[in-house]
Amino acid sequence: MAKTDLEIAQEATMLPIQDVAKKVGIQEDDIEYYGKYKAKLSLDLFKKNKEKEDGKLILVTAINPTKAGEGKSTTTVGLGDGLNRLGKKTVIALREPSLGPVFGLKGGAAGGGYAQVVPMEDLNLHFTGDMHAITTCNNLISACLDNHMHQGNELNIDPERVTWKRCLDMNDRTLRQIEIGLGPKSNGIERKDGFNITVASEVMAVLCLSSSLMDLKERLGRMLIAYNYDGEPVYVKDLKIEGALALIMKDAIKPNLVQTLENNPAIVHGGPFANIAHGCNSLLATKLALKLGDYVVTEAGFGADLGAEKFLDIKCRFGNLKPNAVVIVATIRALKQHGGVEFENLKEENVEAMLAGCANLEKHIDTIQQFHLPYIVAINEFASDTPKEIEALENWCKENNHPMSLSQVWAKGGEGALDLAQKVADICEQDNDFAPIYDTSASIESKIETIAQKVYGAKDVVFTEEAQKQIQIYNELGWDKLPICMAKCQTSLSDNAKIYGAPKDFTITVRELRPSIGAGFIVALTGNVMTMPGLPKHPAALDMDIDEEGHIVGLF
Repeated sequence: MAKTDLEIAQEATMLPIQDVAKKVGIQEDDIEYYGKYKAKLSLDLFKKNKEKEDGKLILVTAINPTKAGEGKSTTTVGLGDGLNRLGKKTVIALREPSLGPVFGLKGGAAGGGYAQVVPMEDLNLHFTGDMHAITTCNNLISACLDNHMHQGNELNIDPERVTWKRCLDMNDRTLRQIEIGLGPKSNGIERKDGFNITVASEVMAVLCLSSSLMDLKERLGRMLIAYNYDGEPVYVKDLKIEGALALIMKDAIKPNLVQTLENNPAIVHGGPFANIAHGCNSLLATKLALKLGDYVVTEAGFGADLGAEKFLDIKCRFGNLKPNAVVIVATIRALKQHGGVEFENLKEENVEAMLAGCANLEKHIDTIQQFHLPYIVAINEFASDTPKEIEALENWCKENNHPMSLSQVWAKGGEGALDLAQKVADICEQDNDFAPIYDTSASIESKIETIAQKVYGAKDVVFTEEAQKQIQIYNELGWDKLPICMAKCQTSLSDNAKIYGAPKDFTITVRELRPSIGAGFIVALTGNVMTMPGLPKHPAALDMDIDEEGHIVGLF
């Protein structure tokens, strides 16, 4: 019987974290220990490496995710290990897992098999406390906001136009809409409220796009929290608490260092979801990795329609980053599901369905080509893949002039990525004309239409009456020149989660807009995307346990 990811991780021989740090020239003075195997990195490292040339930046993305699994994080880790095996000093930069999916359905974000980041239990649970800091920061804003209204409401805040929500790093659908302040007047202003999951908090977005502690403080102050009775925006800075918020975040802003199963450095920091936020690890983590390594392998959440688009249109724009290569991950199982095969039948050979599902892969390739970036398709091999299916997919790639590599990182770790690693290193040497696909000076509608048509393949975009009113307000307030962060289901190119493959002639409906002024973008909500997920009928939490010796079981 095959070992679980947790069993493989628990058998790993980890190096003391200071030894991992030394591999990329980090001295002990720049490490803040969180036990033997994880640490925070000092922001002083930026000054110390200021003159060093940046390494090559490699983005790992994927087709639209399915229940069959694609293995984007697994490929990211395995590719990083593979590049290190080739003698190329490589650092991996990943997002932090959220406790909601860990105890819910999706799982963690540490990779899998023999391409994992460790210590896996720590990473998927409390790690270094960043998620808790973000939750506390978010909820201090809520507490101070409600207290301000209770204590005289000097800012004239309209309780019916409070836009700021509380948050919790847990999937809990019952908290989406709540009423607060019930009972006697001493309990505060009675009003409607709700919770987002922590990774959907704007505090997370701000953390991941800040360039320094002072930039973080300034961005936190810019966050919109409400409108007053005259319809004017009210910001965090109006409550005069941005200093206190930055205090809470003073450690959370520092990137975290851990290691792969092959003892290579991995910087894991920040974790916004890509379906409801911008889906990339922190800008600080990526930029620090670029100073420490000759190559940096990072990922963006879900498929190229969400994570990669936001990485390239938002994160690269804000951070002045220029990727050198993109890896597009697919599995034969997932392609068969995009080709119409039901999940329970995916182990059966079906070349015809797999080739039909390649339409989804083709659209994501097209998206990356529109950003003028060199790419390679990484086929993440599963044990159920048949020789005929592998051969057919290799032939499809050749016939369509798509460079590809068969990756076996789950079973073999870095050894299973040597071919992929060499090909990625080769295409990193190509010159490219990378540019975002829209200009921020365009109208809000135009930017959304560009993303929907060029990236999703939509025919048209419809804006609800509410969205149209919001656009008018944002134009008047001067927010219309900000980038767009689309909130859309991850399983489909459309805004209908049940439509697989590469649909044509569909319409995207924008039902609501939310300004993230501190982060620096406008969120456009489509379909039924929830910013507070719910638990499935059988949450993963039901299968987890710990014994009297502290030995964890059931965590993937």
